[in-house]
Amino acid sequence: MTIRIYNTLTRQKEEFIPLEEGKVKMYVCGPTVYNYIHIGNARPAIVFDTVRRYLEFRGYDVRFISNFTDVDDKLIRAAKELGEEVPAIAERFINAYFEDVSALGCKKADAHPRVTETMDLIIEFISSLIEKGFAYESGGDVYYRTREFGEYGKLSHQSIDELKIGARIQVGEKKKDAMDFALWKAAKEGEISWESPWGKGRPGWHIECSAMAREYLGDTIDIHAGGQDLAFPHHENEIAQSEALTGKTFARYWMHNGYINIDNEKMSKSLGNFVLVHDIIKKHDPQVLRFFMLSVHYRNPINYNEELLENTKAAFERLMTSYQNLNHRLGASANLADNDTEWIEKISELKRQFIEAMDDDFNTANAVSVLFELSKLANLYLLEKNTSEKVIKMFASQFEELFNVLGLTTGGEDLLDEEVEELIEQRIRARKDRNFALSDEIRDKLKSMNIILEDTAQGTRWKRG
Repeated sequence: MTIRIYNTLTRQKEEFIPLEEGKVKMYVCGPTVYNYIHIGNARPAIVFDTVRRYLEFRGYDVRFISNFTDVDDKLIRAAKELGEEVPAIAERFINAYFEDVSALGCKKADAHPRVTETMDLIIEFISSLIEKGFAYESGGDVYYRTREFGEYGKLSHQSIDELKIGARIQVGEKKKDAMDFALWKAAKEGEISWESPWGKGRPGWHIECSAMAREYLGDTIDIHAGGQDLAFPHHENEIAQSEALTGKTFARYWMHNGYINIDNEKMSKSLGNFVLVHDIIKKHDPQVLRFFMLSVHYRNPINYNEELLENTKAAFERLMTSYQNLNHRLGASANLADNDTEWIEKISELKRQFIEAMDDDFNTANAVSVLFELSKLANLYLLEKNTSEKVIKMFASQFEELFNVLGLTTGGEDLLDEEVEELIEQRIRARKDRNFALSDEIRDKLKSMNIILEDTAQGTRWKRG
């Protein structure tokens, strides 16, 4: 079977053939770390972690890079508002990002480069573009000559003249053409800055990913991914910069996930429907949020609200109940039964369907449907008069394997009852001491291990989820 990917560049599904057999070079645009990540940031984190996991499941050695934008206008504004330095804010929210996405089951990238640690490479990249005639300095700023790159617009499938409609030179900009974009911004009074051949300043947003991708993955990468909102202008500008510099294809497959709406409205701060992952996972099992995201094909828009998440929780718990029922039956079944072969073939067929779904542009929605078929089949099997340990173990193993591909777990780290009780005692002491941060941390830890707490008038009770 062959993996096929919908390539934004060509607007069609293509057979996935990496540059180097058995190896994949993948770059995913990471967040700007000026606040906790919102649910829109969580979607690409979950989606492309799943793509990575599936490629590894299919035998590829994946080199996965995802950056942090740790200096830009948003961080500078946050620093002024909070009276802190930009690096301190960035560090705090990078740590918060790792906590949130780890709870969502996302693995760390092989490298998480930061803009502030890549400054020399960025300056060198810009200097080379100037030497080649693709960029120019103007009053301490450096701009990319967009019209010099003849293929500009090929990712967004628009001509440069179409794109120019609505483009304006803003007050304070020193560019020669409205379509030109900033590679380097001259420092303003009191702003964080770095020395460069054009004076003190900092990079424009688009140049950072071109420099980082080239440094960590080379001139040409297999997959470049991110949210749909990044396709233009961010990814379009990355292509222009990188291909002008190297003369080579920058990325062979471009993947973009769809938008998230909140109660059928576009998420925005102005509407007051801005939902942070940090807050969601205090109330809900992070696995349920991940499962919710994977229940819709990554290219489709997804609508979020509390009711839908509760429905997802109920569906996810049905799968977990099937898995737990299998484990409860172990030891109470014969080693073999007469119809083992028939059931084993049915399980194998469902695995084949799962792979077929994921091979078709990582269709997690269809893959999740296969998990429910596996659950239904397992429930039917447990109604049989004679069950065998071999078949039950195969069912359980299949749950575990396919869950793992999707970044889900069938159960957390095993805690003994006395260890659970000790953690609950620590939480009670923390609440008495009004150390609510520690109390929440212990609760979240137990939740991640499928230990459900219930605070009642008679005290805290717990059960395994």
